Amino acid sequence: MRTLLVIGIGAGDPDHLTLEAVKAFGRTDVFLLLDKPAERQDLMRLRRDMIAEHGRPGHRVVELVDPARDRTAAAYAQAVEEWRERRADLVERAVAEEVPDGGTGALLVWGDPALYDSVSAVLDRILARGRTEFAYTVVPGISSVSVLAARHRTTLTRTARPVRITTGRRLAAEGFGPGAEDAVVMLDGQAAFAEIDPAGVHIHYGAYLGTGDEILVAGPLAELADRIVELREEARERKGWIMDSYLLRRTDG
Repeated sequence: MRTLLVIGIGAGDPDHLTLEAVKAFGRTDVFLLLDKPAERQDLMRLRRDMIAEHGRPGHRVVELVDPARDRTAAAYAQAVEEWRERRADLVERAVAEEVPDGGTGALLVWGDPALYDSVSAVLDRILARGRTEFAYTVVPGISSVSVLAARHRTTLTRTARPVRITTGRRLAAEGFGPGAEDAVVMLDGQAAFAEIDPAGVHIHYGAYLGTGDEILVAGPLAELADRIVELREEARERKGWIMDSYLLRRTDG
């Protein structure tokens, strides 16, 4: 029986690897790296550096070209479903061909595999097909949400108030209502924060968290929305990609 490890590797700082993750690196025979487009090669290098430092002698690294996903499709849920199916095809083939019987493979996941990541769902899909057998374990990591709160020296929740974790797509569609619920927003490719009513809203913004390119901005949304949009576009043009998240918090009640 093959074993797969889904290892959360943190938001970008190599020091954010947990002791459990380091031990998991040391048990791995084959690391399966889902590669992003060429402009994200700095992320690939960071993962390779982690493997070189913590992997055991004799390990192998196999790079897989991650299928492209149409992020502009009107039928968003269907596009995600089709992307996961292509991803499952890719990972299943790699497990069958690259991870030996009785061996251990690992998939490295940015942040925490439990938060906005599809690797576990992809592995469940492969197992449901019944063609490739393996057992898998998930190793939690430090999420960008945790790093965001730590960098801004705040907490995600306030006394007797909930926090919602949502996406930029949902924020754009639903807005940020007047209720008592604060919100952490991820996967915002269109700067949805700039389109909501900023009255009484404070933003804690972070990009490239845990890396040398980290950007942090905090203050009233009405004063900072345009500046954050400028910073995002400048950073995206410079690096070719951006990973960011932010906390929206009401200050009027």
